[in-house]
Amino acid sequence: MIYLQLFISFIQVGLFSVGGGYAAVPLIREQVVEAHHWLTVNEFSHLVTIAGMTPGPVSINSATFVGIRIAGIGGAIVATAGCILPSCVIMGCLAYVYYRYRQASVLNDVLACLRPAVVALIASAGIVMLKDTVCPEMTEKISGLDWTGICLFGAAFFALRKWKKSPIAIMCLCGGAGLLLGCLSQAL
Repeated sequence: MIYLQLFISFIQVGLFSVGGGYAAVPLIREQVVEAHHWLTVNEFSHLVTIAGMTPGPVSINSATFVGIRIAGIGGAIVATAGCILPSCVIMGCLAYVYYRYRQASVLNDVLACLRPAVVALIASAGIVMLKDTVCPEMTEKISGLDWTGICLFGAAFFALRKWKKSPIAIMCLCGGAGLLLGCLSQAL
């Protein structure tokens, strides 16, 4: 039964996640945290971080991680298959249609209209992750904010936008700073 739940949950993610891995984050969160309670909000935040840092698409990495966590290797295979099956079928059909009708202006108009929706999905995922990171308890008090997370976010955003630094270097620096600050706070 758990295999069927994993497959159905991640086939929905694979079917409705238009725009790539980070656009799928709200869909994955709805299935994994809210619908089935397989992970807590904090565990989900860690999942997205790890899935984003490891090679491969975020949604597939997330499916594999959740599957193995819930039902072992079989769960990982079933969840990953559910996540990629819609993409394989849809891309096969779209490749045929695009190859056959690539000169049609209607097709170009449809693709142009999908871009804003994709940007909105990615922005929504970013805002939810930022909120979960810097204010996990949603308290009204300013003392409930994670100032370390806010400062790291600001520094990373600034370095990426202003100096065009490598995202890999920024992730490594932020991870090292988080580790260092975490060790210092434990020592104090």
